[in-house]
Amino acid sequence: MLVDPTFYMNVAQNESSYNNGLYVLLGVGCLVFIVGLFGCCGAYKESQCMLVMFFCLLLVIVVGEIAGGTWAWNHSDQLEEMIRESVKRTVQTEYGKYDTRTVTFDAIQSGLHCCGASGPSDWAGSIYNTGEKSTVDLSISSLLPVVFQIPASCCKEPGQLCETSRSIGKAAAIAGVIYSEGCVDKVIGVLHAYEKVVGGIIIGLAITQVLGLIFSIILCCAVRAIDRYKA
Repeated sequence: MLVDPTFYMNVAQNESSYNNGLYVLLGVGCLVFIVGLFGCCGAYKESQCMLVMFFCLLLVIVVGEIAGGTWAWNHSDQLEEMIRESVKRTVQTEYGKYDTRTVTFDAIQSGLHCCGASGPSDWAGSIYNTGEKSTVDLSISSLLPVVFQIPASCCKEPGQLCETSRSIGKAAAIAGVIYSEGCVDKVIGVLHAYEKVVGGIIIGLAITQVLGLIFSIILCCAVRAIDRYKA
């Protein structure tokens, strides 16, 4: 995710927040590794201290996951709206200006077979066609281009016909070689398609972690009983 600039979620948030999120995930991964190390060493050495530490750290992770899952569930509608606004912003003000966003959105249009935010006509008022001038300024001065260009990634197949069809008039019909559907609904559809898969993985992890809590307590009690018996 850090080295792949075409990752889909890069379009759903600004670059600094995206990178910060990745670093948080890396930190959580390191924490999980340390927790697992405590559990393995505690079980192998029959150390009550390590087993208690394993239980406490794992409990913190479980509570954090429950809190994060609850927050995500309650704000799912806000996530969808954020994606809509981010895709529109990428088309209007970022495509062609930032290389990472350009590569990302090209990958989205080619991979999801879509064009623009809600359709190819979105490119008419974007900086991809108008330069640095805003859509509002162009609308006031009536300088919106009569014929506008769309990116090559909107074409179903590359070739001469694609290059010819990329120039579109504002009132002209969209050629058949150009994707006619917008990317907003496509991106949201991909997220919804994987909801059950992600939910199943989270539930599976939660069950595994709860079993880890239970077995760590049982093992800790067993070690304490053995120590008392030896004493």
